[in-house]
Amino acid sequence: MASRGITVLAGGLKETQRITRRAEAAGFDAAWSGEFLHRSAVVSVAAMAAATTRIGVGSAIAYAVGRSPLILANEARFLDEMSDGRLTLGLGTGTRRMMENWHGVKDPDGPASRMEELIPLLRRLWRLDEGPVTHEGRFYSVDIAPTADIQPPLRPTIPVYTAGVNARMIEVAGRVSDGLICHPTLTDRYLDEVARPAIARGAERTGRSAADIRLKGVIICSIAEDTATARREAAAQIAFYIAPKAYGAVMDASGFGAEAREIQNAFRLGDHQAMIDAVTDSMLDQMAVAGTVDEVREAMPLLEKRYDHAALYSPSFTLSPERVAENTEAILETFARPVTG
Repeated sequence: MASRGITVLAGGLKETQRITRRAEAAGFDAAWSGEFLHRSAVVSVAAMAAATTRIGVGSAIAYAVGRSPLILANEARFLDEMSDGRLTLGLGTGTRRMMENWHGVKDPDGPASRMEELIPLLRRLWRLDEGPVTHEGRFYSVDIAPTADIQPPLRPTIPVYTAGVNARMIEVAGRVSDGLICHPTLTDRYLDEVARPAIARGAERTGRSAADIRLKGVIICSIAEDTATARREAAAQIAFYIAPKAYGAVMDASGFGAEAREIQNAFRLGDHQAMIDAVTDSMLDQMAVAGTVDEVREAMPLLEKRYDHAALYSPSFTLSPERVAENTEAILETFARPVTG
């Protein structure tokens, strides 16, 4: 059985801490938070670490662009120290538009190559106490001579997971990462035909074993007394994720290309209702669990078995903050495990 986590992407900082404490009390193995236009993964994970003592904490994702390698290395170093070694650093680049318009990246080409250059550099910077770090690459230039007062990090090998959707970005995990953060819309077919082969290619290229690369999944989960309500909430979140044209090829490979194009057309027209209506039952069953408490308990193992770690996630698109909080609490109650040790 996969280890289980909770993903917190809605609400303020205090709500993030509260959910993480509840997840720890409910026996969850990890809590994850990401960032967006209005959210910092680094500050969120720091708050989560400060509020807990046992549960793993991770960024899913923090943007690898917009931060220098040294800043990112030091943020991770201190997060790991704050959490007493409970951190998993999850990194991603976002879409090309995000890189250009949100983070001011002048060279958005080659995001996979950027990550493959960055991650080994981060690992060297975590060992800065051992000596100078000099690097001259396509994306980064570093020349740092450490001072005498630099102390060793709590852990010199913080786990690094990378997000990937297309095959080339997934290959990054095989080449240099400890794990792949799988997008919520990935299906069994996509994992078997695209993702796992890409990990294997990447691992072979750098002389690693694909078996050592862990899969971390994000599973959309909606729980309600009325099955139709829960499924509609999950469908809304799926539609939100598929709306960018960049996901068309992913949906084609999963057999949902026509549905994706309908969703994307509705998105361009600003028609949220049509976006949701275009999500089919087959898509729902392969990308989310939704229904009553008993229904989601029965359905969850079918999706969790894909992953080494499954992070459950409440829909938020079109939902009120109150409903997101209610559903998150229902997830924690439904999947609580006894805490041992």
